[in-house]
Amino acid sequence: MTHSQESDETLASTTELPVTENAPVESTTAATPAPAPAAVRAPSPSPAAFAARPKAPAAPAVSAPVPAPATPAVNLAEAAKFGRAEEDGHVFLLLDGEEFPVGQYPGATQDEALSYFVRKFDDILAQVVLLEQRVEAKAPTTDMTKTVTHLREQLGERTSVGDVNAALARLVTLEENIKALAAQERSAHDSARAVELAAREAIVAEAETISAEDPATIQWKISSARMNELFEQWKTAQKSGMRLGRATEEGLWKRFRSARTIFDRHRRAYFSQLDSTNATAKSTKESLIAAAEELATSTDWGFAAGEYRRLMDQWKSSPRASRKDDDALWARFRGAQDKFFAARQSANNALDEEFGANLVVKEALITEAQALLPIKDLNAAKKALQSIRDRWEEAGKVPRNDMARVEAGLRKVEEAVRSAEDDNWRRSDPEAKARTSSALSQLEATIAGLKDDLAAAQKAGDARKVAKATEALAARELWLEQIQKAAADFS
Repeated sequence: MTHSQESDETLASTTELPVTENAPVESTTAATPAPAPAAVRAPSPSPAAFAARPKAPAAPAVSAPVPAPATPAVNLAEAAKFGRAEEDGHVFLLLDGEEFPVGQYPGATQDEALSYFVRKFDDILAQVVLLEQRVEAKAPTTDMTKTVTHLREQLGERTSVGDVNAALARLVTLEENIKALAAQERSAHDSARAVELAAREAIVAEAETISAEDPATIQWKISSARMNELFEQWKTAQKSGMRLGRATEEGLWKRFRSARTIFDRHRRAYFSQLDSTNATAKSTKESLIAAAEELATSTDWGFAAGEYRRLMDQWKSSPRASRKDDDALWARFRGAQDKFFAARQSANNALDEEFGANLVVKEALITEAQALLPIKDLNAAKKALQSIRDRWEEAGKVPRNDMARVEAGLRKVEEAVRSAEDDNWRRSDPEAKARTSSALSQLEATIAGLKDDLAAAQKAGDARKVAKATEALAARELWLEQIQKAAADFS
């Protein structure tokens, strides 16, 4: 034996250890393989080393008796294509024309030892099948690549017997399918992330829009409620929505927080100013109420009524307090007004009752005055009207509601007498009468001259002069008729 052969044999014998005393006995079902026998993987020795290697005795390899295994449920004819077993339980993998030691199953037959390591390969293959099913079912690919790597490492360890190349080819196909599935997941994730990002952007954008509104015109109750709703939506999205990445979420949160901060600052400033305005309005209206309450007991009806009108104008021009305060203030102001006007109405009602008898007298005087119409004797009518006026003044006041009616009744008769008097004066005016007589004389002379002109034109046969004289004569005769009527009025 050469030195190199001796070294190889020593290496092989030290690296291929026998199984321990707990080496499993294979069941006939082969559903779940027993734990693998202890074996240490070593570099593949040369065929010469295997040929020269002395057979290791079986007894020292087992510290306890190994029960006889059940009949293996393995297709040994198929298994023989990919491995072989020796009598001492050493098993070898046949791969690409080479043999690789996979371990030893001492105290068992060659078929049993081979079956054990075939079942180990079947375990790996079962994991491959399971992974293929997961890919087919489009399960999450989170750990699939790691599983492929682990299975490839297991096959590379050469600790099982089977069609390793076929299994590796299936792993290659699995890797491609997993990549495709991962790409689909990324696409779906990107789409879902885009939707989630748009939803978050919408929340932030609406919050920024609300915070940018004019504090003087914003509807604070509605906007505050909406801002709270947006905050709840944000918290829900943070809690159960898709993660957008720390940088993106922090950027959106800073914008959202800034919008809420601005909105809250505007709201506090607005209501602080509103409180100040309300205080000023309350103070102004309290002073108006004090003045109104002071007038409420006044019996100077005309003056007090005018003051109430002035106070009402000031009230309308004053700033409004809060709705609750303004309503209460108005109730007090209106109460003072109502008290005054109720007292005035009560006084007027008493006067109206007192003046009822006067109304009867004045209505009789109106009837007497109306009997003077139409005016036939001006002097007699004036004398009778003066008597009626004297008795009218003596009758006194009438109820307020009837005052305008009775005054209008007497005024109608007075206007008729005044009109008759004016007409009589116009007709008896000496100056007017003299002017009318002079105009009449001048017009009569003009008409006589026009008649002479017309006769001369007719005699001369001058049609143009005839037409002109005829037109002028007709106009003067119409004026003469009107002046004669006016002169008749003076007669």
